[in-house]
Amino acid sequence: MSETAKESINAQFGGKVRVRVGGILIESGKILLLKHDGVGPAEYLWSPPGGGMEFGADASANLKREFNEETGLDVDVKKLLFVNEFMDDKIHAIELFYEVTRMGGALKLGTDPEMFQHQILTDLKFFSAEDLKNEEKKRVHNMFHAINKPEEVLNLTGYFKFVINSLK
Repeated sequence: MSETAKESINAQFGGKVRVRVGGILIESGKILLLKHDGVGPAEYLWSPPGGGMEFGADASANLKREFNEETGLDVDVKKLLFVNEFMDDKIHAIELFYEVTRMGGALKLGTDPEMFQHQILTDLKFFSAEDLKNEEKKRVHNMFHAINKPEEVLNLTGYFKFVINSLK
């Protein structure tokens, strides 16, 4: 794992609760995920596009902005699917996941503007059921731990909590 990435993440987000929005984009039975270097219990984490809420903008506006920054795509935000709470010994995030549909733009790996000193987004990919099955569980967002196909994410509802490290 890149210590520089982990240190940058902890410096930027550690020690406070962060509210994030995330977009679930499924096309042709595959889900769009971004590879985040230094996030999670392994060297990297594949997770849906999204990011932190900015003051004064609602969840939909924040998600549209984040999705475009990270993927180059313009999306329409549909229904709220579920809430995920992530906690480790440094990071605490409340994540609101929404279904989204592509409206335009060109798919390309963007940047996370909050991580200006060390960019943590290193790849993007549409994952099939087979791709999810072949990736180690600790390297994909915990929403995928209890499902078998990308489309099943759209059936997740409610509240999920994922705690790692010394907080267990």
